[in-house]
Amino acid sequence: MNRKISVLWMVLVLAITGYSQQVGPNISWDVSTYDFGDIKETDGKVTYNFTFSNTGSEPLVITNVRPSCGCTSSDYTKEPVAPGAKGFVSATFNPENRPGKFSKSITITTNCNPPASTIRFTGNVISRPQTVEDEYPRNVGELRLKTNHLALAKIGYTDVKEGELEMVNTTAHDLNVTFRNIPSHIKIKAEPETLTPGAKGVIKVSYDAAKRNDWGFIMDKVTMAINGDTDQNKNAISISVTIEEDFEKMTPEQKANAAHITFDTKVFNFETIKQGENKDFAFKFKNSGKSDLIIRKIKPSCGCTIVNPSKEVLKPGEDAEFKVKFNSSGKTGKQNKTITVITNDPLESQVTLRVTGDVLTSN
Repeated sequence: MNRKISVLWMVLVLAITGYSQQVGPNISWDVSTYDFGDIKETDGKVTYNFTFSNTGSEPLVITNVRPSCGCTSSDYTKEPVAPGAKGFVSATFNPENRPGKFSKSITITTNCNPPASTIRFTGNVISRPQTVEDEYPRNVGELRLKTNHLALAKIGYTDVKEGELEMVNTTAHDLNVTFRNIPSHIKIKAEPETLTPGAKGVIKVSYDAAKRNDWGFIMDKVTMAINGDTDQNKNAISISVTIEEDFEKMTPEQKANAAHITFDTKVFNFETIKQGENKDFAFKFKNSGKSDLIIRKIKPSCGCTIVNPSKEVLKPGEDAEFKVKFNSSGKTGKQNKTITVITNDPLESQVTLRVTGDVLTSN
C-alpha cells in the first residue's frame, strides 16, 4: 500500500512540475556565448545568429533588443514564436578602429518570466596596417600633425617646460614652417624649418611660466605660417599648461606654519529664479593658518558669474568674502557654475566653489 502511495505521489509531483514548466512562454538559447576568434579589421563587420527555442506553452514575443555599445547592431525574430518553434537574435560587430580583444553583450527583453536574458560574444580584432594619415591625423593647412594640441600639464610658477609636436609632409612639394603671433612666454620653432616631400620633423616648444605670470589652467594659441599661409582658422596649434606653486620643496614645518583657507560653505544654491534675474551671495572664508594667505587667482567658469574679493591678502585669523553675482540672462534650466580660487595654501591650493539652481523662462 505504501509503495503504491509513493508511486502515485511521484507521478503527481512530476505532472505538476511538468505543467509548471509549460505555463507561459520560455526562452531557451542553443548557445548564449560565442567567440569570433581573430578577425581582421580590414574584413569589416562580422555577424553571428544566436538561436533559441520557445520551450513554454504560449507564444514568445521579443519586445526589445539592447546591445551594450554602438559598435554592435542586432536583428531578431519580429513575429511571435510559437511553443516548440525557434527564433533568432543576430549580433553584428563592427571592428573598425577597435583593435585588440573585445567582449560585448546584448540584452533581450521578452514576455517571459523573467523578461530579460543576455547573450555575449567575444573576439580579437587584428588591426589594419597604419597609414601616414592614421599616424598623423591632424591637418594644419597642408601639414599633417599627430596632434595640434600640446599639453604640457603641470608646471611650477618659476619653471620652464619643453615639449614637441610631430609633423610630416605628405604633399609633393616642400613645406616651409614658421610661426606668427607668438606670446612672449613661448619659444617655438620647426626642425627642420623646411620639410621636403615625405619628410618628418618636430615642432619644439619652450614655455616660461614666470613670463606668463598667471595661475591655474591656461591655453595659448600660435598661428603657423605654412609656405606663407597664415589662415588662423586652419593653421593654429594650441598649447596648454597648469601653472602651480611648487609645495613639494616645503618642509613639514613650513607646511604646518603656512596659510590655510577655510570656507563657511562652498556651495550657493539660489533655488529657483526667473530668467533675467540676478542673485547675489557672499562666500565667506578665513585664513586659519599661521602665515599670510594670498589669493592668487579667481576664475569663474562663465561670464555670467562676477566675483569681487573683499581682500586679496589675509593675515592669520582674518576673515574676508567673495561677493558673487549670478546673472541669469540667456540661461535656462538647471545651472551648475563653478568659481576656481587659487591660493598659496599648500594643503588646498585650488578650491572650487559652486553656484547652482534652476532658471525658469517667462511664459
